[in-house]
Amino acid sequence: MNQVKYKFLKYIKFDTKSNPESNSTPSTVKQFELAKELQKELEDLELSNIKLTDKCYLYATLPANSDKKVPAIGFIAHMDTAPDTSGENVNPQIHEDYNGEDIILNEKENIILSPKDFPELTKYKGQTIITTDGTTLLGADDKAGIASIMTAIEYLQKHPEIKHGDIKIAFTPDEEIGRGADHFDVDFFNAEFAYTIDGGEIGELEYENFNAASLSVTIAGRNVHPGTAKNQMINSINVAHEFHSMLPNIKRPEHTDGYEGFYHLMDISGTIDETKMTYIIRDHDRTKFEEMKEHVIHVAELLNKSHHKELIKLEIKDSYYNMREKIEPVMHIVDFAKQAMKDANVKPKIKPIRGGTDGSRLSYMGLPCPNIFTGGHNFHGKYEYIPLQSLEKAVEVIINITKIVHNN
Repeated sequence: MNQVKYKFLKYIKFDTKSNPESNSTPSTVKQFELAKELQKELEDLELSNIKLTDKCYLYATLPANSDKKVPAIGFIAHMDTAPDTSGENVNPQIHEDYNGEDIILNEKENIILSPKDFPELTKYKGQTIITTDGTTLLGADDKAGIASIMTAIEYLQKHPEIKHGDIKIAFTPDEEIGRGADHFDVDFFNAEFAYTIDGGEIGELEYENFNAASLSVTIAGRNVHPGTAKNQMINSINVAHEFHSMLPNIKRPEHTDGYEGFYHLMDISGTIDETKMTYIIRDHDRTKFEEMKEHVIHVAELLNKSHHKELIKLEIKDSYYNMREKIEPVMHIVDFAKQAMKDANVKPKIKPIRGGTDGSRLSYMGLPCPNIFTGGHNFHGKYEYIPLQSLEKAVEVIINITKIVHNN
């Protein structure tokens, strides 16, 4: 299990931040650097069907070592890190035998990882905690997933007494900007089902996620000198305020949890002549999700009618849907993961994802794909950390799944 630590520390040194402003795939060429390193490691392990595509998708197969007819299964993780925070020159800090108190990440900048702010830290007293130095993210999302998969595959390759069917692995780019499944070759991957190793806290097991859409709002105004503006000026900023105020306040991210959906205003910029807003719309329930989109359209129609002009134009694009619809017919694959966790003395924590993963889109592409923990916390920022023992358990769960599927 020491291998997973060294692999993780190695992989996070690669700056693989994706770029939502780019139209290329991968969105940043530097993601290839990690992909080529992983390709070399897979070749050294003598896996088969190794393929790195021109879109930076890396595939490989650990061939079956059993004559028993066993379904091919897959494990998937993404190589990019979130654009929210720098992933360059990551300098991890290793805190052995954590004492349950504040961890000073950066004394100069007074950046402290404290149980007062993150009470779940106290669960890991006595364990080894890997943190940032307070200047970058750590990259556990999802290099912890990559390290877990690579360590498990290496272990299985070195222990042929553990019988298994074909094991497929894939590492993808651009998951953090919602494009991780765009060019995924499900036919080449050729697994009956798979698991993304991309979750958080130890024990997390997820097979349902938000239905998701993006909303762009463009509001036209009319600028007139304010001294003579009566009955002439249309201030698009004020119309934008009207629009936003007509969306329910209780359906904002800061007021929701669990299965509750939300409208989230991501960006607003404007002048009197024109204002633009971008939102994301989320709900686990497909019916409620459609009703939320209809409400937005209704609000725009009301405001256009009240101003006697077509001031507001909307563009709504669905992003992904709740994978539960595709997982429920094959719930045995969730049961395999639950049992694998129990066999590793990990209590499964089944909960909905308040977001999405590559697995949600892959499930609709014909590859049912629940999500399993990596052990990390506080992804995408400088307070990110991962307990080493949780990362080791992720490796154990992957190995256990291969055993259970073979013996089922």
